[in-house]
Amino acid sequence: MMQTRSTSNGNIEFKDRTALVTELDLNIKALKGVLGEADDVSFRSFLIGGTIRAELVNIPSMSNRQEIDNNVLKPLMQSGDVLSNDLKSVKMRLLPVMSADEAATVEECAGLLIKGYPALLVDGCTGALLLGLVQWEKRGIEEPQTETSLRGPREGFTESITTNLSQLRRRIQSVKLQVKSHSIGSYTGTEVCIAYIDGLAKPSLLHEVQSRLERIDIDSVLETGYIEELTEDNPYSPFPQQQFTERVDVVTASLLEGRIALLVDGTPDVLIVPATLATLLQAADDYYNRAVYSSFLRFLRYWTLLLSMILPAVYVAILNFHHEMVPGKLLVSIASAREEIPFPTFVEVIMMQLAFEVLREAGLRLPRQIGSAVTIVGALVVGEAAVSAGLVSAPIVIIIAFTGIAGFTAPHYSLEFAIRLLRLPLIILGGTLGLLGVSFGLIAIATHLCMLRSYGVPFLSPFAPFVPNEMKDTMIRAPRWKMSRRPGFTSLKNRHRLARGQKPGSDRGGGN
Repeated sequence: MMQTRSTSNGNIEFKDRTALVTELDLNIKALKGVLGEADDVSFRSFLIGGTIRAELVNIPSMSNRQEIDNNVLKPLMQSGDVLSNDLKSVKMRLLPVMSADEAATVEECAGLLIKGYPALLVDGCTGALLLGLVQWEKRGIEEPQTETSLRGPREGFTESITTNLSQLRRRIQSVKLQVKSHSIGSYTGTEVCIAYIDGLAKPSLLHEVQSRLERIDIDSVLETGYIEELTEDNPYSPFPQQQFTERVDVVTASLLEGRIALLVDGTPDVLIVPATLATLLQAADDYYNRAVYSSFLRFLRYWTLLLSMILPAVYVAILNFHHEMVPGKLLVSIASAREEIPFPTFVEVIMMQLAFEVLREAGLRLPRQIGSAVTIVGALVVGEAAVSAGLVSAPIVIIIAFTGIAGFTAPHYSLEFAIRLLRLPLIILGGTLGLLGVSFGLIAIATHLCMLRSYGVPFLSPFAPFVPNEMKDTMIRAPRWKMSRRPGFTSLKNRHRLARGQKPGSDRGGGN
């Protein structure tokens, strides 16, 4: 599965290669020269059948030592066979190991050795055997903490890419599920896998994903955020153009729609491309509950996110420039609450918004056991103390609190963060130009969204350009027997995923 490429300064693969020769001592010396002074690399000398010198090189913390002892060292040392100067005889006759590949150069041997593959060198044989006995500590499969679900699977991805691929294979038991691997990072050699379903994903989309990955030249990749920043269409946009998730079922459903998943070794987050505003507002629960419930919650999600972005700005604009829009009794109540406040409404909102962001960030960085308590208690204490001290008015606290709570309805953190970033410019526009400024800001945001692309796909699809047949899974979710076709922006062929006549209690067609 590994595909490495030549780099001039990394330790995965070199331009200048040194061939492994028949002299064991020269091979060991050359290998030690490439590895340097690495104390965690073990060199163990032994005799095959009591006569032929051999060397087993491995990193004990990354190798299965029990398998090495039982299936490598023991069979070779107890062998009475006479071997030729060919590694194939060792591999075929003496080693009960399923995976054992040959390496012809010192650099190739070292590159796989540091990934955990034990290397076997035999005197008189050219090359080395790299044994598939890699083993390292990894976290077990758990429920994603950031994407909780009331109904549905509880399995999440882990930091092991092999475990993540096995979970996808278990869900999609089809030979059409294809995985293409790349090694990115001249020092880390991080494995990045492209997963897609052949016949569903557009070939042009697959080619675009591969070309963007191949042009990455970086020394390290530690998380999917590296790949996201280096492959997105508009790096200066606050809106995410790629969807990331830890849920196996979300990635599975996306692959079945014709989208492509990017898995990075060492992180549980998986990137899904292309991403649209509609897909970023979809939650896993939407597809496990009845369509009526899901549609109501999704419709509520759209409007609460819009309110969380514009509510503070509209409040500032109305109180500063448009008093006539406020009912008389409410205006009197707000005026009496602000009677002793020394700051204008604009400054009040900015102060409380920044205070809320500070409390929220503090809650995220603190240990989980006390982080939520600090966020909630801190907000209550600071808000009550500020009102009692006459620094802010009570309506401002209510507005900021509702705004923050409404933002939590976003299923994806990256989208909610974009809303938070846009909130402050809208407040400034509302405090300087009134509702006209807020309107200008919303027009600018809408224009930007219309121009935004995710791997060539319009970010507002299917709203703009408007595709009526694909509106069944956007602001509302149609019943499952109605969603018989895959989205057109990801799949052109094999778009039918549900046979006709699936409507319950009906002998007629179930809709398109």
